[in-house]
Amino acid sequence: MKMSEGVEWTAHACALLAALPPGVGLPANALAEFHELAPAYMAKHMQALARAGVVESVRGPRGGYRLARAADTISLMDIVEAIEGEEPAFRCSEIRQQGPCVTPQGDFRRPCEIHAAFNRAETAWQSELKAITLADIAKEVARKMTPQKRAVTTQWLLEKLG
Repeated sequence: MKMSEGVEWTAHACALLAALPPGVGLPANALAEFHELAPAYMAKHMQALARAGVVESVRGPRGGYRLARAADTISLMDIVEAIEGEEPAFRCSEIRQQGPCVTPQGDFRRPCEIHAAFNRAETAWQSELKAITLADIAKEVARKMTPQKRAVTTQWLLEKLG
């Protein structure tokens, strides 16, 4: 399955927001700058996250985006659904009801084996993404961060938070 790059972008942006003190946010331009991404595209995706209740926008000179709720209550699946929507990745078109070998008495009330297999796979990956929170991601990023990277990131954040 292929997800849009907006999922990656916003997941990284949310992980950065999760590392900030409560109530502190960053403008979309700063979130885009952190990974050298297109600011307009980042702003569009941050608005989608805001509509989904993942982040909230704060106006004013020290405004920007911040998490709308605690990082341990926001899953990666919340981000995927905000950007990609809730429609299943696999969309069955019921082609088994077409062709020269279809019988009029065919029982098509239940999903075919292929549809059922894709549903099981989708349930599995959604469950995995629902189990991983932004707090989990932020904790792991902090654990793996070198002292040099921590210093550079802290300095950058202090400049942006001014």
